[in-house]
Amino acid sequence: MADQWRRAASIIVLFFFFFFDFAVQQQQQIFQTSWQERLSLIQLRSSLGIRARDWPVKSDPCASWRGIQCFNGSVTAINVAGFRRTRQGNLNPQFSVDALRNLTRLSSFNASNFALPGRIPAWLGLQLNALKVFDVRSSWISGDIPITLGNLSSLTELYLSDNNLTGVIPASLSQLLRISVLDLSGNSLTGSIPSGFGRLSMLQTLNLSGNALSSSIPPQLGNLSRLVDLDLGFNSLSGALPIEFRNLTSLQRMILGDNLIAGELPDDLFPRLTRLQSLVLRRNRFSGDLPHVVWSIPTLELLDVSGNMFTGMLPNVGSNAVAATALANISWNLFYGNVTPAIARFGFVDISGNYFEGSVPIFARGGGNASLVKNCLRNTPSQRGVAECASFYADRNLVFDNFGNPNPAQPPPPGSKKKSNSSTIIYASVFGGVGLLLLVFVLILIVVVAWKRRSGASNQRGISVGPVPPGGSPSPPGLPSNLSTVGDAFTYQQILQMTGEFNNENLIKRGRTGDFFDGVLEGGLMVVVKRIELNSSSVKKESSYMSELDLFSKITHPRLVPFLGHCLLNENEKFLVYKRMPNGDLSSALFKKMTSGDGLKSLDWITRLKIAIGAAEGLSYLHHECSPPLVHRDVQASSILLDDRYEVRLGSLGGVCAQEGDSHQNRITRLLRLPQSSEQGISGNANASCAYDVYCFGKVLLELVTGKLGISSNSSSSADPAVKEWLDKTLPYISIYDKELVTNIIDPSLIIDEDLLEEVWAMSIVARSCLNPRPARRPLMRYILKALENPLKVVREEHGGSSTRLRTASSRSSWNAAAVFGSWRHSSSDVAAAPAVLSRRGVEPAGSFKQSVTTTGSQGSGHIGDGNGVSPSSRRNSKEIFPEPVEEDRENDRG
Repeated sequence: MADQWRRAASIIVLFFFFFFDFAVQQQQQIFQTSWQERLSLIQLRSSLGIRARDWPVKSDPCASWRGIQCFNGSVTAINVAGFRRTRQGNLNPQFSVDALRNLTRLSSFNASNFALPGRIPAWLGLQLNALKVFDVRSSWISGDIPITLGNLSSLTELYLSDNNLTGVIPASLSQLLRISVLDLSGNSLTGSIPSGFGRLSMLQTLNLSGNALSSSIPPQLGNLSRLVDLDLGFNSLSGALPIEFRNLTSLQRMILGDNLIAGELPDDLFPRLTRLQSLVLRRNRFSGDLPHVVWSIPTLELLDVSGNMFTGMLPNVGSNAVAATALANISWNLFYGNVTPAIARFGFVDISGNYFEGSVPIFARGGGNASLVKNCLRNTPSQRGVAECASFYADRNLVFDNFGNPNPAQPPPPGSKKKSNSSTIIYASVFGGVGLLLLVFVLILIVVVAWKRRSGASNQRGISVGPVPPGGSPSPPGLPSNLSTVGDAFTYQQILQMTGEFNNENLIKRGRTGDFFDGVLEGGLMVVVKRIELNSSSVKKESSYMSELDLFSKITHPRLVPFLGHCLLNENEKFLVYKRMPNGDLSSALFKKMTSGDGLKSLDWITRLKIAIGAAEGLSYLHHECSPPLVHRDVQASSILLDDRYEVRLGSLGGVCAQEGDSHQNRITRLLRLPQSSEQGISGNANASCAYDVYCFGKVLLELVTGKLGISSNSSSSADPAVKEWLDKTLPYISIYDKELVTNIIDPSLIIDEDLLEEVWAMSIVARSCLNPRPARRPLMRYILKALENPLKVVREEHGGSSTRLRTASSRSSWNAAAVFGSWRHSSSDVAAAPAVLSRRGVEPAGSFKQSVTTTGSQGSGHIGDGNGVSPSSRRNSKEIFPEPVEEDRENDRG
């Protein structure tokens, strides 16, 4: 019995030792694998500057490190999204992730909102074969997208948005056949969309918005039957919308706004898109009817087709129940007719800027859920004029309801003639008496105003912002009562830390009102610090910075440079802090040195037009949306700042002031105004008028067209003889009759096709209009903005009834590009200058321009004579092509 117990005990001991040895071997093997990956993670911790509290060295990464996931001892996911770097890591952050090479089972890497300045390494697409999710949104990445990313065959989600990526989209990404999310938005990518994307059959989200992509949309994208979210907005895509998009039956969001897409929408494009929730086509060049089937999509909650040329009538269909937050924006198109129940299904609607007639629908009465301005609706404020509405309907052979009044174009009702004579007598008597009273009142007003002006009284409008006029005494600054509300209040020590104690290496430039330095906030945000040194003779500088603070306390707009804060603690020095614009200003960005070699890289035309539109938006806001109108007074290339996407932010705001000269006064006040010089306001300040800004902006446009730097840097229109001589030689090449002339002055580095040449030609015409020596003849900035947004309207005259449209469009209450920018006239000296310049350069003038010099006209037959430089044949209906100035302009000319 004892032997049996001894034998059993021996067996148990042997089994125990065998099991223990096996467990130790397995543990050693696991430990060895984990140890190798642990070393890689420690290297990654060092290269990225991960804090010890997030990745403690003495603990197990798989068990306690934040954002680390493992499986069987191998790292499968790393998530450092939003992590804060160590202080040492913030000094030199880089895209340093070489340690990832050893993590062969890594399937997810998320570093969104974690600074990784630098390029994505090419090896990443060759060695991380198990990677499924790669997310580096908002990580400050730059450079090209490596073509090797196309080798990540397991990749299902790729997020590269909101970085500084450049170059083209690699065609190799078309090899990612398993990908479901592809987000490249918010970068500076150029070129076209790869047609191979049509092979990505698993793709559900495609976001390429906010880049500089051009060319047309590849029709192959219509093969993406699983696509749910498509966003191509804020690019420069052109061409027509592919009919193949009708196959996107799973699509819920189609965002194509802010492009150059043109043409009509086919009727059979939308019937199969029954899941569509958002349709955004705003600010393109679409024309024709909006298909009626769009209004019947049952799931549609956002419809934005504003800023196109859609026309036609709304369908007469009943409304469907939708959420109260649903929005329809069809503003600034050419829709007409009655407002039908089709639009009542939306909780908020914007139909402004069209030609709808009739009564205001019930759902839009007395509430804030509809915008109706600039239509032809009855009993509604801020509508278009009768003449404009009647002309629009007449051009289309339609009957206008004349705001519910009898239409003079229709025969009068029976029996109305009997009452007409007595009514005419009564009305004539009443209006005659009222007219006599008005005449007496005007005469009295003229005497009173003339007496006040002789006694030296000034009717100058108060200026709430801006420096003191030269030679005048300083006015009360009028600063906000609490400066702490105008941005952040920085300490002097913070200012020193931002700028490296104003190291000369950080000096950007020395301006008239202060010196500008590069700086960095503690969080890594790049800023510009303006240092204003004050002394007994620096009244202008003090007025400038106080006016600038006052300005930022009262207005805000995305086209103005972002103001971050100030430091006013030092008595002799003041500091203003702005967000730094990565692409500098226009004067430095128009031509840039290439990364390799000594050559220069020129901005393409699409970017130049985008910059012109952005600057015009900012100036239009100051001129027309501020009360009183504000004048920038320093419009030049160095004042036009550019962010990472070449969006414009206006700088140099220290000289902004309220407009002098009362150009927005009513007509009676203008009639009573005494004569003044062409540029001066009442105070004698030559540049305190919106017309001055327009002149300076014209020189900026010429810089964009010609590539000639320094034209706009001279603030005076005639102070620099070299600039004046250059303008005298250049302007004759800009003719509204001959497109080819402008090719003699276009920047040679621009590569443009025939369509783009028309846009360059149009911008040149706008520039010449801005440079009219008579301020009253210069176009308003809001008209300049519309012309730049639709440049082809400036040079292409519409067919069919165009003369009527041009006549009615010459009034200030409406806008027509051909009317506004055709209104500058060739004087005999202007026209004669062109052949002289051309002959010196050995260029033969084009026929239409040459003809305009040699013709003669009759003064007695209604034709404008040869003094205007245009032949009778080319000047038929001359007042329509070059309309006479409207009444306000004539009054300004007399003044």
